[in-house]
Amino acid sequence: MCYKAGASCSQIPGEHLSSLLVGEIGEEKFHRSQICGYSNNVPMMFHDKPGIGGELLPGQTLKVTNSVFPEGIGSSPPSWIAFDKQVLCFDAYFEEEVPEKNQELYRIRHCKIYFYPEDDTIQVTEPVVKNSGLNQGTLVRRHQIPLPPPHEDQFYTMYDFNINTEITLYGRKYKIIDCDEYTKNFLRKIGIRLNPPASRPDDPYTTERQQRHLASTNPFHPYERFDTLKQFLEFDGQVLGFSCVWNDPESQLTGPRELVLRYYLSDDTIDIREVLPRNSGRDVVPFFLKRDKLPKNAPTPPYHPGTITNYTLLNVLGKPERNKGYYIRDVLQTGAVHREFYKDSDLKIGAVINVWGRQILLCDCDEFTKEHYRKKYGIVDFTPIQYKTPPPPKPEKIIPPYNGFGSEEDSLSSCRGVVVKALHKDYRQFLEKDRYGMDSNILRYAAKLVTDSAIDKDRKFIISFFLSDDTISIFEYAERNSGIAGGKFLERSRIKKPGQELFKSEPSEYYKAQDLFVGARVCFHGHKFLLVDADEYTFNYMEKNANEFPMADFCVVFNKLKSMTESRAKEIRKTFSITDPEHTNVIGYDTFRNWVVSVAGGGFSEHEIMTLGRHYGMRDESQTDLHFLLSVAQDKLKKNTFENFEQLNAVFLYNDREKCGLLPYETCRTIFKSFKFPLPDDLLETLLNRFEDNQNQVDYRKFVHALNWRENQVRVFEVIKEPPKREDIWNQLPRSPSVTGIRYPPLLDDLFGKEE
Repeated sequence: MCYKAGASCSQIPGEHLSSLLVGEIGEEKFHRSQICGYSNNVPMMFHDKPGIGGELLPGQTLKVTNSVFPEGIGSSPPSWIAFDKQVLCFDAYFEEEVPEKNQELYRIRHCKIYFYPEDDTIQVTEPVVKNSGLNQGTLVRRHQIPLPPPHEDQFYTMYDFNINTEITLYGRKYKIIDCDEYTKNFLRKIGIRLNPPASRPDDPYTTERQQRHLASTNPFHPYERFDTLKQFLEFDGQVLGFSCVWNDPESQLTGPRELVLRYYLSDDTIDIREVLPRNSGRDVVPFFLKRDKLPKNAPTPPYHPGTITNYTLLNVLGKPERNKGYYIRDVLQTGAVHREFYKDSDLKIGAVINVWGRQILLCDCDEFTKEHYRKKYGIVDFTPIQYKTPPPPKPEKIIPPYNGFGSEEDSLSSCRGVVVKALHKDYRQFLEKDRYGMDSNILRYAAKLVTDSAIDKDRKFIISFFLSDDTISIFEYAERNSGIAGGKFLERSRIKKPGQELFKSEPSEYYKAQDLFVGARVCFHGHKFLLVDADEYTFNYMEKNANEFPMADFCVVFNKLKSMTESRAKEIRKTFSITDPEHTNVIGYDTFRNWVVSVAGGGFSEHEIMTLGRHYGMRDESQTDLHFLLSVAQDKLKKNTFENFEQLNAVFLYNDREKCGLLPYETCRTIFKSFKFPLPDDLLETLLNRFEDNQNQVDYRKFVHALNWRENQVRVFEVIKEPPKREDIWNQLPRSPSVTGIRYPPLLDDLFGKEE
């Protein structure tokens, strides 16, 4: 290693090589050219790679890209996606010299040229011609074809094709004469003006061969042509069906034999099948008559072989000469045997046909057959012929009365068959009315016993009706110091209505959902109950399904009340004004109930009065104090040591895309569930409702801050004001908010119209 005076760095071999090369040569790219690249976004290999740094080697020319569009113009998808499964089809021909034959000097060969825009590939195929003696099919396999010299470094594109033009593919000239409609529309869209289509020349040698072939095969007397293909193609699959009978003389005791005749329009053939009744004693055979043409005059004497032919011939010489016979066709068909067969015009209802000596009567036909005769022959009368004697009436099944063993359904199924089958449950009702989510499909009523016993009068019951299987269960509310244990009073089961005979043949009637409503008196196994109340779910369900529960249908109840009060408008208005001296437009529910009872005279049930009261009433919306709910929630969070309030705020902030501090109710509930928030569902939903605004948005910042028992502890109230208890409100029975008053002006306006 050597050093020069004044040098700032050592001259290490290879150091500053790039700067020296740039200074001496003036280039910056010295990489080897890659043979792998992309064409139309398709990976492929290029064999003619340039030199170092992309410089062209001696003899190489700059190649243009296959796309005619400049970069950045056009659709963004690559061509193999934009033009997927799209093909341009051109009709063309080319001339081929035939130097070794005197009969033809050249040959015209027709072909099709397919251009694939997805990768600019071309394929040429020639249709196969029978007995041409040429190898036809694919002439040029699909690939990119270069242009003829001097542009052999470029490939054919869609802009090189047009009608009535010539293209050269590997030295062979193809004349394009036409293209299909899709190709025409495609070329017009890319801006190509199409030329008029050219005529298609015929090959002279092929035309000459066809003429010679026709001349050699054309007889002096043309044969009569039997065209059955047209009839087959037009009527294939169309069959006329008839119901018919045959009075068999050998089986007069069993009655006529039922047959089914089918006529095939495609070839005028007929087949017949026999319909065998049960226990007929006859062997089951596939066909009564095999499919064939049915002659009208059958049976006939057998013909000699060769008698039945399509053509008849005449011997010209009378005897063979030199082992040769000269025959000509008998145009007049003097010796032909003519046989008549049944056609569709011979078949109609009421006709008697001869089936090889058996007289068969056509009695009826199907709808397709009627439509066929209606269109073709104009027949409109298709009155069937009654050939069956009416069957004797089935003997009525006498079901024995119920004997008391098992259930009535099991006893009834044992009477319907020898093999006793289990009773089928109504699974459709079970699937529709079974519990789903928060929808229990259970109607609960408060009830009390209807009795004169002083002890049983105060007993309180809960009657649950299960809509999935119409079963009823009863629980009794346990009161302290009553001497009654309470609990389950009646096991869940279906209950029969009272007053029915026990041992009878008809099935018993059971209580349905429509039989239970507030004010109804029911009898369960000898115990009489009066339904005095129901929970909110029951009222809502009955009002939602008002078509099944008329006592909960407001329109029905209102029309009933309107019909009773139409003639007493002034009197009723005066009564309400006297009842409300302070003009608050509200009266008590008890006053309203007494008025309805006095007007209806006992024509309204308690449930119908409640339906009117729920529609026009004002409910007591007294709610539990918010501080008390927060104190209960903080106490539960503290006992479960929940302190992830910062992470909770972070998740809320992440879901709040607009950073407005508000989130929907469902989103907040989902976030709390994801944190496994240790609060009961009803308490969490109640608190979310308290912090919800009119747009169903929850202020999550205030809500989380209110729940944070570390930073914002809420004191627990020692004395909690409870609403006054009423005797008809029970702790175990959920109730809707009680109706505190009735707004009577809307009621009067609906009944009598607005007062002027």
